[in-house]
Amino acid sequence: MRNPNGYGSVVKLSGNRRRPFLVRKTIGWNEKGHPIYQVLDYTKTREEGMILLAEFNKAPWDVDKANMTLEALFELWWEKKAPKLGVSNRSYLKNGYLHCKSLAMLKYANIKAYHMQETIDNCGRGYSTQWAIKALWGHLDKFALELDITMRNYSRLIQAAPVPETSKTPFSEEEIQTLWKMEDMEWVDSVLYLIYSGFRISELLDLRTDAVNLEEGTVTGGQRRKRERIGLFLFTQRCGIL
Repeated sequence: MRNPNGYGSVVKLSGNRRRPFLVRKTIGWNEKGHPIYQVLDYTKTREEGMILLAEFNKAPWDVDKANMTLEALFELWWEKKAPKLGVSNRSYLKNGYLHCKSLAMLKYANIKAYHMQETIDNCGRGYSTQWAIKALWGHLDKFALELDITMRNYSRLIQAAPVPETSKTPFSEEEIQTLWKMEDMEWVDSVLYLIYSGFRISELLDLRTDAVNLEEGTVTGGQRRKRERIGLFLFTQRCGIL
């Protein structure tokens, strides 16, 4: 059965190809009256191509964005989103990308959860690097969703090595109370902040004013997880550091 005019078509290409079916739409005509095609994608079977064509006609998407590779998406994210992060956080995430470059030329829309998981499983590094990779995928998935490149968030399905138990001895309650008595001394308020928040020093230094919500009494930050929220009452009332 012939498709309606303007609907598009699926044609089989010659040669031995992994995805031999070309899905295309006619977007105009040249001076000789020949059609000008817009390539939507390539598929393994004609049936897959017809499904893709039906989906495109039902809800057209930006073909250029749909063809955006991981490398192109990362570079755009680095330009648009990364500058809003702290210096150490950017370095942390850029290091994570080094372990994803094997997928650089793959269309981001075609990257699945197992691709992401393999970059973590095969990185050969410890939990810190694995969490950096996981965090980066989270940032890229969110950005791809904003751009309508994807409609899913596979990064929520991937896992990294658990953070090992610390062997460090935490401050005792008596030591903390001693610090409160010395709160007017330089840097003591910062030490108290680190104790109560659990932030690393680099995470504290990376905090921006827009991460602080005084109405809700929260601050958002941290590297290993997407969001960490802590109460600010002690610090706003006693230290006045925010």
